[in-house]
Amino acid sequence: MEKAVIDRFEGSLAVLLVGDEQKPLTVERIVLPPDAKEGTWLRITIEKGIVTHADIDQLKTNQMAETIAEKMERLRKQGQHSGK
Repeated sequence: MEKAVIDRFEGSLAVLLVGDEQKPLTVERIVLPPDAKEGTWLRITIEKGIVTHADIDQLKTNQMAETIAEKMERLRKQGQHSGK
């Protein structure tokens, strides 16, 4: 299994960033879990270049959302301290 994050949706397609190198992979949106959205982390199985299984990695999705929220909070505080 590989890890991937949903980068964006383009109509009926989803662009995933796969693995540590975040290699883009375009798949049909229908192969993803129905509640998957942009920024959702997945565990996927790829066979012969085709995603044959995808499920949500809720732990990784939550961890990354927390990391982003913390960074946004730090930036917001930096903006307040600089008088902006």
